[in-house]
Amino acid sequence: MTTNSISITIIIKAPIQKVWESLADWEKQGDWMLQTKVLVTSQITEGVGTEISAFTGIGRLGILDTMSVTTWQPPHTCDVVHTGRIIKGTGRFHLREIDATRTAFDWSEEVIAPRAIFFLIWPALFSGVRISLARFSRTFH
Repeated sequence: MTTNSISITIIIKAPIQKVWESLADWEKQGDWMLQTKVLVTSQITEGVGTEISAFTGIGRLGILDTMSVTTWQPPHTCDVVHTGRIIKGTGRFHLREIDATRTAFDWSEEVIAPRAIFFLIWPALFSGVRISLARFSRTFH
């Protein structure tokens, strides 16, 4: 197994606090994440230890991504560890204030998978995340 990296940065026309509040509303992420339904599966809904399940797919065909929040530094950084049977690794949301009305959103993942498999899925993964982040950005217009 190899650790494979993917990252995307977008600029959002909204103040950093507003972007953070929207990102931290886990179950609403399904409104902008492509073909994904997100549920909080723990008693706590924010902060370190929050557990989340995200099912990406159509109908019953898809992948379940379970994760746990490991870093929580509002309004800048949220790290997760992927705990599922298929998806392993870490993810990060990092927000940077550009000015009072614009925020840079750095999204990154470290996916643990054989390099050949990651190479095959990378185009779809990158495209899906890029589309999802563009949809997220449009929620502020």
